[in-house]
Amino acid sequence: MNVLVVGLGAIGTVFSVFLKSAGHNVYGLTKTKYLNDLQGELEVTGILGKRKTRLDLVVDSPAKLKDIHFDLIILTVKSFDTETAINEIKEIVSQKTFILSAQNGYGNYETAGNIIGFDKVILGRVIFGSRLLKIGSAEVTVIADAVCIGNPHNLIPEQTLRNIADIIDKSGIPTYYSEKVYQILWDKILYNSALNPLGAILKCNYGTLAEDENTRKIMNKIIEEIFDITKMHNIKLNWKDKDEYIKHFYEKLIPPTKEHFPSMYYDIISNKRTEISALNGAIVKLAYEKGLSVPTNETITLLVKTLENSGEKGEK
Repeated sequence: MNVLVVGLGAIGTVFSVFLKSAGHNVYGLTKTKYLNDLQGELEVTGILGKRKTRLDLVVDSPAKLKDIHFDLIILTVKSFDTETAINEIKEIVSQKTFILSAQNGYGNYETAGNIIGFDKVILGRVIFGSRLLKIGSAEVTVIADAVCIGNPHNLIPEQTLRNIADIIDKSGIPTYYSEKVYQILWDKILYNSALNPLGAILKCNYGTLAEDENTRKIMNKIIEEIFDITKMHNIKLNWKDKDEYIKHFYEKLIPPTKEHFPSMYYDIISNKRTEISALNGAIVKLAYEKGLSVPTNETITLLVKTLENSGEKGEK
């Protein structure tokens, strides 16, 4: 299989290295400033095992890949770069090419589908944590669940989706297909919106947030507001109500990831733009569309944006 990974950050490095190590032809598309550092061997370490390999080709322009037919393009860029990335690669998307959005937050699948067609786009829920040790070297630090893929519009044959899931799974990244992928993605949005920004603001891990009664109250309000807004938008969740999810959140989701620091924390201390607009910020936008307010999510969004603007730096 010919695979193109767009964005060779932590998640992109993991996908590219594992698929290449499994015998597939894997290409990378990155920014010019990272190009030289990605010409040698790429490495992944951590709880999924150690892999080290060289990709078939890493380039900084899709034009340099125009003669290659890609079976699968995996999009791992930050959510704020999705529209730009899709417009850049659409010329190399053939009739038989599928795009897998393996990104954080709400709106990536929708953006890609509106540009390229929902019959070409696969939604992925990725809930393993990884960090970039340096360009070309990533460590998988935690895995809360297997990667889940699907097509919410039911425009891609189920067997095709199962085959792609099987290929990724056999490479060493646990992956499965589900027709409920959209609901499963919203599980991740709930999880990330409650934990990621607070961990970044307070510079602490998930376990610390769960242990303090004050941060628990804030996280509970974030979750409650998300349940209210998704109901108004007729977005179906996997849970009958917020109380059922909150119980699951503290009893099942936090314990295996309690030592994990959110990616947003690393973005802030590295003076990088965060994905807050695709998490709590997306909840605020959905609320505005219905003429409602979500004060907790809005406050969290504003605090993170303030940290972005101030170039806040700190240490774990």
